[in-house]
Amino acid sequence: MNNPPRISEIFSSIQGEGYLAGRRQIFIRLNDCNLDCRYCDTVSEQGNGCRVESAPGSGQFSPLSLLPGVEWLVALVADWHGSLAGAHHSISITGGEPLLQAGVLKELLPQLRAILPIHLESNGTLHAELRQVVEHIDYISMDMKLPSTAGCGRDLWDEHRSFLEVALQRQVSVKVVIGPDTSLDEINRVCAIMAALEPATPLFLQPLSSASGGVAVAGGTIFRLQEAASALLPDVRVIPQMHRMLGAL
Repeated sequence: MNNPPRISEIFSSIQGEGYLAGRRQIFIRLNDCNLDCRYCDTVSEQGNGCRVESAPGSGQFSPLSLLPGVEWLVALVADWHGSLAGAHHSISITGGEPLLQAGVLKELLPQLRAILPIHLESNGTLHAELRQVVEHIDYISMDMKLPSTAGCGRDLWDEHRSFLEVALQRQVSVKVVIGPDTSLDEINRVCAIMAALEPATPLFLQPLSSASGGVAVAGGTIFRLQEAASALLPDVRVIPQMHRMLGAL
């Protein structure tokens, strides 16, 4: 491989969202994204350098002068896994949008998967790129972006449907970020896509977080959206961003 993966940070923390919420993971956050969601709080642009936790779970970071290569990254993950036996459930490949680097992931993921299972967090739009690497992934957490919360400027329903078709080759769950203005029509469209492909797929409704880390959506709104989704799908769960409440990364 000519170029190293474009990584912004590597750290150990508790997964705060979706199907593996509560599990401790080694997080590898890749740069760049093909969307610009208005609620996103992740800095993922190129050129900001890479930082790595000095010790897993310490919250103390050191900058790297050069982007880490595949061999260095695999060795670091193996060291963290060995030094904290049994602590980590899996490796979370997150972003940004990791599938923008599908070519790099084809080389990296098989080596990481020999250490721990792979959990991919994706915005659920790049189905062709997912097809290139899906065989090397164990868990997929895909977003479906709602116009009311993401504000991406275009309709993504077709991309989400195509992505889910590929993702169903693995253990996949769907997450939607809901806000005060999220409509029943949006939730119904999410559920229609899921029901047509595999209705047993878990759906996670994630209320928007406030600046203080709390929930920025009224309880009545959350109940109304949960009721609508549960009438169409058998596995609907409401989970806020748990890592914010824990004060974790």
